[in-house]
Amino acid sequence: MPSAEPFSRIVRVDALPKEGQTVAIEATRAEREALAALYKLPSIEALSASLTLRRSTRGGVRVKGAIHGELTQICVVTLDSFPSAIDEEIDVRFAPRAEDDKAGETVQTILLNEEEPDPLIDDKIDLGALAAEFFALGIDPYPRKPGVAFEPPSGEGARATPFSILRSAKRSE
Repeated sequence: MPSAEPFSRIVRVDALPKEGQTVAIEATRAEREALAALYKLPSIEALSASLTLRRSTRGGVRVKGAIHGELTQICVVTLDSFPSAIDEEIDVRFAPRAEDDKAGETVQTILLNEEEPDPLIDDKIDLGALAAEFFALGIDPYPRKPGVAFEPPSGEGARATPFSILRSAKRSE
């Protein structure tokens, strides 16, 4: 069954070697175009990841590595497009869902300073979707072109605010 994700690389964790496995993935042009449309970016020139998968306790898997992306963004000050890069570290744990546990027991673990593991569904992890998620988290929501700073207007018009305009209109009545 094909994935609905624009960037998908499914890995079966039941086939992981005992010592773990390092996987390198790279988005195709079509996948980058689909992600750019999804994230409302002018373009994504590159998106790749190098991820190491290692088995952990109780059938879980830990995915560690890094993603690299090159994209074009629109400056919020000048509205000019400019190139940008994203480099994000990935460290995510996956574990079988509670209903997948043997004998139907719910296992509760208290984790200090760690998030709950993501669910491991059908012994598969979509590394492409994981890389795309971390890429999206690395996108600056208010990008500024290098060297550009917001300068408030100066001069007579700078003092005009909605309230000052209303005040002067009331005085002229």
